[in-house]
Amino acid sequence: MRLPVVVILTLLAACGSDAPPVVATDVVVKRPMPGMQMSAGYLTLRNNSDTDIAIDRVTSPQFGKVEMHETVIEDGVSRMRALGEVSVPAGSAVEFKPGGKHLMLMRPGDDLDSVTLEFHSGESMILSVSVTAGD
Repeated sequence: MRLPVVVILTLLAACGSDAPPVVATDVVVKRPMPGMQMSAGYLTLRNNSDTDIAIDRVTSPQFGKVEMHETVIEDGVSRMRALGEVSVPAGSAVEFKPGGKHLMLMRPGDDLDSVTLEFHSGESMILSVSVTAGD
């Protein structure tokens, strides 16, 4: 398996630091409303490395599909659009929050007591976080 250059540089940068290259804080996963097949997730991703990190996919064993979305206003109308990639600049953070970037969690499984979110860059999973789904 060949690691993308950004992942290799991120891992090397982390070797000299006490902090992991990417961390997630304030993670919230909403339980789907009764009868609904989708929900939302919010969090802050912090890049502790000296290299920009591109998140190009998020997966979860508890959901059939996860997409990164952003709410935008076009011609005075609020719309959601899927994001193929979210860049987390070196030494900075990106917020996933209501009304902005967020995770769309689709096709929930039966057990949402603990939800795991896996963040990928290329072929590599660079972060896995688990949280209890809330209302």
